[in-house]
Amino acid sequence: MFRCAFLILFVALGNELHLSHGTEVSVNNTENKLCLYANLMVNFSVAYEVGVNKSETVILVLPENVTTEGSACDNTTSTLKLSFGDGHSWTVDFTKNNKTYQVDTIVFSYNLNDSSVFPNSTSKETKSVTVKSIITNVSVDTYYSCKSADVRTVESVIQTLYDVALQAFVINGSKSDTDTICSADMPSTTVAPTTTVTTTAAPTSTPTLPTPTTGKYSIATDVNSTACLMATFGLQIGYKQGDKEETINLVPNMTEVGGACRSNSSDLKLTSDTITIMFTFSNDGKKFQLHALNVTVIPATGAPVVAVNTNMSIWAAAVGSSYMCNKEQTLNVTDTLTLYTFELRVQPFEVNKGEFATAHECSLDDTSILIPIIVGAALAGLILIVVIAYVIGRRKTYVGYQTL
Repeated sequence: MFRCAFLILFVALGNELHLSHGTEVSVNNTENKLCLYANLMVNFSVAYEVGVNKSETVILVLPENVTTEGSACDNTTSTLKLSFGDGHSWTVDFTKNNKTYQVDTIVFSYNLNDSSVFPNSTSKETKSVTVKSIITNVSVDTYYSCKSADVRTVESVIQTLYDVALQAFVINGSKSDTDTICSADMPSTTVAPTTTVTTTAAPTSTPTLPTPTTGKYSIATDVNSTACLMATFGLQIGYKQGDKEETINLVPNMTEVGGACRSNSSDLKLTSDTITIMFTFSNDGKKFQLHALNVTVIPATGAPVVAVNTNMSIWAAAVGSSYMCNKEQTLNVTDTLTLYTFELRVQPFEVNKGEFATAHECSLDDTSILIPIIVGAALAGLILIVVIAYVIGRRKTYVGYQTL
């Protein structure tokens, strides 16, 4: 009972993503008038089983080719359904009540039988996860506007929705010029410290902010259990907007902690008003490593900065131990975003009694190798001095004998 007027999507999908354009959709009703409009960004992190007690994590966004079959507009209810790939879809349900409307639910369905997205999946079923939306009380004849990221975790799926312009129940076929702004975009009385670097140095230049506060983070399988993942670190993020470089600190006491522990992969998600970051760790049964990062920064002005890297192999240590690096580490996530860590220690698997196990130290901290080098150099120098003294002494003795 509707006809789609046009559908334009921009998608960046790969090992590294920096999303700067969104998915723009217009749906027309039976009278060929605009009834639903959306311009937004969505990405998903999905963990799935690849073997007995083994899992992998993929990160994906809405692809270029979609269909809108199943979308519909009515007087009091509307549905936006975007189907893509081999059996995947993202569906938003709206309801209207007098002078306001809202999003009731958002459903993401993914087909684990699609080997191009979920290689080596042991399951062939299509799964769906439903999240309750925070998009409520939007005035009729306005569009909902929210630059800030809305991150929702349900089961093994983490969904990030941001940079949203969304209007249902469009009046007279014309998108409104008036917006209803989300609370997350409203000015806050407490702002995380930021600074702007006015030089033209590379994005990996040393940050000028003070050293960030070290936070302690942990994940438990349930309320009454001990930690299954532990981490401590100070975190600073450098990112580029146009020709400007900015840095921001993660403030531990203003950060919510989430995530999940699985047999072969674990997630640590940290969310503040300005930063959302997810660390994904994997292990092969012998050693673990940081496998993927998904970072969203909400600047004071401008569009959100999103960086994703799913092809990492750092912070590696034996399973059952921890990884530690007290000195500052620089991690280039993408060409526009860099992480700086301080006093880092992580253990994403086999945590025992809520305590870190023996640590594998990073090369920056490991001074043990310097000790034999220094001792060896000192001994070599001492031997050289003895040899020179011996040669000089022999020479003097020989000369004296000839004189006599």
